[in-house]
Amino acid sequence: MKNIDFGNYLYKLRKQNHYTQKYVAYELGISDKTVSKWETGNSKPDLDTLRLLSVLYHTSFEEIISCSSSTNLPNIHKIVLTGGPCAGKTTALNHIEQYFSKRGYTVLLVSETATELTSSGLFPTICNSNYDYQRTQIMMQKEKEKIYEDAAKHLKNTNILIVCDRGVIDNKAYMKNIEFKRLLSDLGTNEVLERDSYDAIFHLVSTAKGREKEYNLNHAVRSETIQEAKDLDDKIIAAWTGHPYFRIIDNSLDFENKLKQLLLEISSFLGEPEPFEIERKYIIKYPDISYLESLPFCNKVNIIQTYLKSTHDIERRIRCRGVEDNFVYYLTEKRKISNLKRIEVERRISKDDYLSFLLESDNSLRTIIKTRYCLMIHNQYYEIDIYPEWSKQAILEVELRDENESIYFPDFINIIKEVTDDDSYKNYNMAKSMPKE
Repeated sequence: MKNIDFGNYLYKLRKQNHYTQKYVAYELGISDKTVSKWETGNSKPDLDTLRLLSVLYHTSFEEIISCSSSTNLPNIHKIVLTGGPCAGKTTALNHIEQYFSKRGYTVLLVSETATELTSSGLFPTICNSNYDYQRTQIMMQKEKEKIYEDAAKHLKNTNILIVCDRGVIDNKAYMKNIEFKRLLSDLGTNEVLERDSYDAIFHLVSTAKGREKEYNLNHAVRSETIQEAKDLDDKIIAAWTGHPYFRIIDNSLDFENKLKQLLLEISSFLGEPEPFEIERKYIIKYPDISYLESLPFCNKVNIIQTYLKSTHDIERRIRCRGVEDNFVYYLTEKRKISNLKRIEVERRISKDDYLSFLLESDNSLRTIIKTRYCLMIHNQYYEIDIYPEWSKQAILEVELRDENESIYFPDFINIIKEVTDDDSYKNYNMAKSMPKE
């Protein structure tokens, strides 16, 4: 087993026991920095330490030894397939199951909760309020996902794809924003945590947008007119905008090729064969912030990015990402392939782990603080980064499916120059020295 794989294994054992890195370090009489190095694959415990870890983590020494030299660790991905009315989700789910099962994945389908509830006789109209119905639906959705995630940890296959037919954030499209926020608060959670609990989001556009002749009402719970379907499709896109990995599959192709595009997008996310990230970067004139915030398909995210001590070929960083007091935390490792391509591996970490990793900060690099505006326009996903050091310009990043994909730029985005190949605008180098305006 590669060090990083074994590190992930130790990380999962620690989280299952609800320990912090500091606690493990205290129990073993070592530094929490050493525990961090194990979990990031930069080093491995010796045999005596592995024996102590087996006791601390309530597992057998034989299992830990076996895992240190094998690859039998579950690799679980949880994605959401969403979309507007009559988008082809039902057919797409069947294709996803067949396609990825043939490629060695165990595919678990979490069925659409709204359909389950209405099929059992629980309709929104018989509840005291829409709030009560949505609360029931979200509670059921979260419980189902929890059950599937727990089951996935104990499957024989190590490659597991959990596909949710809609996710918690879909409910936002059926509620007022303040009502949705209050509901999540009542359930002890928030929008950032729920949205980013999924690894990737794939949205199929309703046939009401561009293929009106194919739109039909032959569905048990579908009653929307073409215009209502368009509006609902827009609301669902707006609800998910802001997720780090959000892809839209529109109706520019016929349905068969629409499904092929979906499978390609999911394959790309899963890293078949490796998780390449392709993006272009531009310097743009400082945007009208009030205008950005008025757009329906725009969400603001605050980001604090800290670089860790790294090897010469791997860049390591931790990131705090969220809004108001609601944040999620990530550890990211990147390896450069070319100016456009990088292999990127990212995983969620706890707040305690984030604080522990801060001790490994590279003090030669400054912490990058920025506000990111995530926009979805013409099914193209844009990220505009606003830095406190700049008042005249900002950075625009556009993720691409392939290196030759054309890019549409809205009128309110004024390009100054492309800096994709300019190393001075790479985040790592900007942490060394912020380019002047």
